[in-house]
Amino acid sequence: MSQQYSVLNPFDNTLLGEYSYSSWEQVEATLARLKAGQPTQRATPACERAAVLARLADLLRENAEDLATLITRETGKTISDARVEMNRAVNAAVASSEEARQISGEALDASAYAPMGGKIGVVCWRPLGTILCITPFNFPINIAVHKIGPAYAAGNTILFKPGPQNTASAQFLVDLCYRAGMPEDALQLCMPPLADMDRLNAHPDIDAINFTGGSAAARAIAAVSGYKKLLLELGGNDPLIVMPDADIEAAVTAAINHRFATAGQRCTAAKRLFIHDAVYDAFRDRLVEKASALKVGDPMDPETFVGPVIHRQAAEGIERTVEQALSQGATVALGHRYEGAFVYPTVLENVAADSEIMVEETFGPVMPLYRFTAVDEIIPIINNSPYGLQGGIFSNDLALVKRLFEALDVGTLAVNDGPGFRTEHFPFGGVKASGVGREGIKYAIREMSFTKTLVI
Repeated sequence: MSQQYSVLNPFDNTLLGEYSYSSWEQVEATLARLKAGQPTQRATPACERAAVLARLADLLRENAEDLATLITRETGKTISDARVEMNRAVNAAVASSEEARQISGEALDASAYAPMGGKIGVVCWRPLGTILCITPFNFPINIAVHKIGPAYAAGNTILFKPGPQNTASAQFLVDLCYRAGMPEDALQLCMPPLADMDRLNAHPDIDAINFTGGSAAARAIAAVSGYKKLLLELGGNDPLIVMPDADIEAAVTAAINHRFATAGQRCTAAKRLFIHDAVYDAFRDRLVEKASALKVGDPMDPETFVGPVIHRQAAEGIERTVEQALSQGATVALGHRYEGAFVYPTVLENVAADSEIMVEETFGPVMPLYRFTAVDEIIPIINNSPYGLQGGIFSNDLALVKRLFEALDVGTLAVNDGPGFRTEHFPFGGVKASGVGREGIKYAIREMSFTKTLVI
């Protein structure tokens, strides 16, 4: 008999649904079906895959409000944020459709190195096989489309494993994929219990794993996956730097949007703010003024800016991190208030550079401010973290921007914007414990493909 699990609304703890985990027999049958579907999927012309993905974009657009409502109920994300997520998901499907037509290789002249002249190498990209796509709770539709879209565009079959909290929205998405024309032997959803994940990740019928989530889970995947190709998009402890020449109003707005939206539950949230002494007081005062006016409450209310975190245990963990920072001398400029799964926007000052909140990732609406006078002071502090995903800087000093771009351990540095900047056709990913490989539709297609060369 399959194990059962319940999904609760983080806002009011109402029951959203009761479901059964997939048994191991069901998982193996699903993998066998996807393996059998590989020849058909490889033989499907790129133009047909592109047309399916274009229809998926249309269906996501038509059903955006229903899916946004589901996202809000499942995750506690505000309805405004959920609508933005659906716009991103539509864009991801459109980009996947367009990139499906643009997969191209190259021709190489063997005479470049003697004595191998007289031959031409035709290099093509081919699908890996079956991709296991594992998604987190915080962007259940957008991240799923960022995986399913390029995996399908590349000609792979897909085993989709969402977070259990997102069961209903994931089922809705898969139904839309089928309606768009994806064959059932090209895409399947499964929900094995945690105890079965190691043997799923190790299964010989899985050819690659595309995972977004935490570093601990990624280490477990890497430990058992063997020679499979891994695309791991993990956490971040992303810095936002504000220099004396910054537009303070724009910097404050970015800080709020990139930290307090989605209740701070983003890998690219502005998790550490480094404010130059010359503008520190002005920045802090305006930040506290604007953040204190944010509406906290029912995520279905369009006026709400901060909803609950995913569950009460997560809120308690955030509170412990804040308390640890306070024990090391930090002070509260705003917030430090908790009600159930709600963490009110919190701003901390005088935070020790080696405190947990500055070194590790805090997945919630807490913003530590660090005052500095010289850039050389903050570079080692920023790099003294296991993570290196993205960063942001507010400055018009191009020489400084170029210097920090080279010095900081990040995959992307956004200028006059927050570290949460992402668009579908840019590469996305980090260094160190922030992951392996790159997402972004074109780049993800390459990650989920291999080169094959014809010599003629």
